[in-house]
Amino acid sequence: MFFKKKIKDFDTLGTAYMMGIHLVSGVIVGIVIGYYLDKFFDTKPWLTLIFLVLGIIAGYRNMFREMGRIQKKQAEAEKRDHVSKD
Repeated sequence: MFFKKKIKDFDTLGTAYMMGIHLVSGVIVGIVIGYYLDKFFDTKPWLTLIFLVLGIIAGYRNMFREMGRIQKKQAEAEKRDHVSKD
């Protein structure tokens, strides 16, 4: 019993960590791509700003996808718990 609660806590912590990674990685990738394209095309700061916005959008999109997966997994677990109690 005690270890199951600990495992759930670590699972929740890992999920929160991954959601943060999704958000930050999208922004970093967008900035890096925009920076190097700006350097290549000599269009400073426009492509960096465009890809920054695209990176933010991609990061939030990935984060919301992960939230959907988590909610789906929790709903299935609640269903199983409800069925096993009956």
